Amino acid sequence: MTQLPVLMYHNVCAFNEMSKGLTISQEKLEEQFKYLACNYTTFHLSELEKNENKNEKNIGKGVVITFDDVTVNQLEFAVPLLEKYKLKATFFIPFNYVGKSDMWNKGTEPIMDIQQLKSLNSDLIELGYHSFMHSRYAQMNDEQIDNDFDQCHAFIDENNLKVYPAVAYPYGNYPKKEPAKSHFKELLNKNGMKMGLKIGNRINKYPLRENYEIQRIDVKGEDSLFKFKLKLKFGKLKLF
Repeated sequence: MTQLPVLMYHNVCAFNEMSKGLTISQEKLEEQFKYLACNYTTFHLSELEKNENKNEKNIGKGVVITFDDVTVNQLEFAVPLLEKYKLKATFFIPFNYVGKSDMWNKGTEPIMDIQQLKSLNSDLIELGYHSFMHSRYAQMNDEQIDNDFDQCHAFIDENNLKVYPAVAYPYGNYPKKEPAKSHFKELLNKNGMKMGLKIGNRINKYPLRENYEIQRIDVKGEDSLFKFKLKLKFGKLKLF
């Protein structure tokens, strides 16, 4: 089995002075992308599924890049860097907020609209689910979860979007205790999801052991390149 780090990004900003928490500066992001381009092969989640179906267990030194929320700042700052370094990434959409703003947060960050989403180069950027309402799945009952996915599917069909059936759990939140966890996975399968991504801050093993508990590494805006390299290798370190 090989290591497969999955990186989680959110907002991207223009200046290093604003690079903190869930927001990373364009300069720091480029530094990280340049390192990835020289040392790793990026994969879409759909490619991982195809490889597993073919029983291809060796993907070399692979990494998955993910961005949550499809904010306009990602289009402005991250997308040109993905194109520059020819890196693949998955962007997760909170469908109710397309063309609006991040109302689950402060409501200050514009979200891409349909035309902007369709303008993304599908060879580099794959789209995924981030729930309809940016909701906490652990606080929802079966009917609410089913309805949320129904709304996602309807939005995708109505707007003729191509979206891979993988869901990044908003806030990394999902039922973590049994039997609720197993039941939640049954609901994901029922609603057509092939993969589910949490946070976890650990490195995945490939082939994946659990498709509905894929762990992501939380990249922080204040992370140095040295710390970023350590996270890629070890996940989140208690030392930091």
